[in-house]
Amino acid sequence: WDRHALRQAGALDRVRQARTPAAGGKVVRMRPISRWMGVAAAVVLLFGAAYFYISTRPATFRTGIAQQSEVVLPDASEITLNAGSLLSYSEKGWETERRVNLEGEAFFRVAKGKTFTVATEAGDVTVLGTQFNVLQREGIFIVRCYEGRVRVTSGSHTSELPAGAAFRMVGGIVEAAGPADGTTAPAWTRNESEFHSLPLSAVLEEFSRQFDVQVTTQGIDLTQRFTGSFSNTNMKLALESISTPLQLATEVNGNQVLLYARETP
Repeated sequence: WDRHALRQAGALDRVRQARTPAAGGKVVRMRPISRWMGVAAAVVLLFGAAYFYISTRPATFRTGIAQQSEVVLPDASEITLNAGSLLSYSEKGWETERRVNLEGEAFFRVAKGKTFTVATEAGDVTVLGTQFNVLQREGIFIVRCYEGRVRVTSGSHTSELPAGAAFRMVGGIVEAAGPADGTTAPAWTRNESEFHSLPLSAVLEEFSRQFDVQVTTQGIDLTQRFTGSFSNTNMKLALESISTPLQLATEVNGNQVLLYARETP
């Protein structure tokens, strides 16, 4: 029995030695192939999500202070953006969603036979092959048609405008549009800002936007209506064009402009 026990012990030692790597030997661990497949799938999903985000992101155009910019839509229609404006549209989905989003002011020259909708916070303008201007800022929504026809929808109100006609809404109230000026494009495309019975606050905001200045007032009724225009290229002359008819005094210190009521003699 002692010999038999010795033979068993020797066999066990040989098995242990066979299972234990020699000193300096290399141990190779096999990783499941499914783990690598999971990593590859995650990478594919990541790149797919990135591509989807980039391809569906809208084309966006923004103008800064005292800046204008030209934009050409996929259908070759042309847009001029006034200062401090934002325009966007889906470039990839243009044929199925012909929609342009606008904040600010822009002049549209629509390619012949093309149609799309200009969406603003105050209302939508449907293009019927035309040239027109859209202004939507701080409670003011004005659409003027220069050629062809446009349809304006704001809440429950819908108007179809022929060439020379306009739609005006100030402070949520639809107003008379005023006379046609007989021009073929808005004054701001010729570096002049023009106003017909608009609150003085809107006039001063446009002045600030065109000349990159901060305007403050003292003792002035900013709700009073202003009709007139000013140059977008000469600040001194522009300030006189606003202050003189309203009998206001002005002070300019760098980019700070103060307007206040003149003392009555």
